[in-house]
Amino acid sequence: MTNEAFYPLTSTPSKRPHLAEWHGHRVFPIVAAHSAATADQKDGRCPFLSEIVGGQHKCVKDDNSKGVCSISAESNGRRQDWLVCPYRALDETMLEAMTRRLFTVAAEQAVSIRPASTLSENEVKAILANGTGIRVFCYFQDKLGGEISLSKSEASPAISFDITLVELILSADGTQVHLGRYGIIELQTTDTHGSYKHAVLALRGALDLHPRDFPAQVAANQEWAGRRVEGPNISNVFKRTFYQIAFKFQVTRRETSVGCILSIPRPVWDSWQSFLGKPDLHQQPDGTWRLLGDHSSTPPNWIYVFDIAEEPVAPGMPAPIEIKMIIGTDAQTLSRAALDVAPAKAIENSAGRDAVLDTLSRRLREKLPGLVPWPV
Repeated sequence: MTNEAFYPLTSTPSKRPHLAEWHGHRVFPIVAAHSAATADQKDGRCPFLSEIVGGQHKCVKDDNSKGVCSISAESNGRRQDWLVCPYRALDETMLEAMTRRLFTVAAEQAVSIRPASTLSENEVKAILANGTGIRVFCYFQDKLGGEISLSKSEASPAISFDITLVELILSADGTQVHLGRYGIIELQTTDTHGSYKHAVLALRGALDLHPRDFPAQVAANQEWAGRRVEGPNISNVFKRTFYQIAFKFQVTRRETSVGCILSIPRPVWDSWQSFLGKPDLHQQPDGTWRLLGDHSSTPPNWIYVFDIAEEPVAPGMPAPIEIKMIIGTDAQTLSRAALDVAPAKAIENSAGRDAVLDTLSRRLREKLPGLVPWPV
């Protein structure tokens, strides 16, 4: 960490939740001080969408959360960055890694991965026909071509996919582009209690008042980035996600699809452990992991656990995404963890007895001293 790139806080960091990144750059617990970072914040620019589309792109969030990428909170017992904006995770390196795994693309084979909103038929044909064997993929996402959805029916719910990847293949005579198989990437962000409105207004006002020394002022007034910010809604994150993930893992198990990946921030994965019964993880020879007793060499689905790096690779740049763990799994294994393992661990106390029955016995003995414990 260099003094030219960051300002440390001038006092001990508060334990309260704070905005961690604003318009892609640190405002807590350290403050990005490079002129490029301040320029993104002043212009309301989203560096992640801008990088993907190859041009300037404003933040697309509403005024109350404008520019908020992640929050810093101690909800898991230690300070972590909780991702709250899906565009923050539009990391080309991670997207390529997930594409290669879904479509079984060797490391030495070149790929081109483009958002559907930037596609040109002539350009795609030229890439496919250049004789290098490059494989071409495009993807649809909310602001990059629009989400792909399944319509509601009498027997199934409406459901949308966060990112839908599809391979594009050139016909044998080189005149037409054909659709190949598709894959799904689901990105789990974090719901939080309350609103970011007051912290956003504080930072925006400070930037107007202190355009020349904004980073130094934020470092000296850490309350601005934490003004009335509340922590993650952990239970809601799991309840909102689990059914959808199991559903999408299943609907992509077909000949036309290469499967589904869940991309999940490390703090959210940590918060899920109690809901999954803190399942055993087993590392495989290739460095990936499996849940419970599963040791499948070709699992149909994957979980990518990632985190936001503490520092950017260069001053003025956003910190990159780091892949921390890759877990091969399927809907059945996840369901067993959530619906068999976790309930069993919840109901059994350390002595292996029913915890609810023990509590009933203890509470009722206050009124019925002669109560006979179960079983009779």
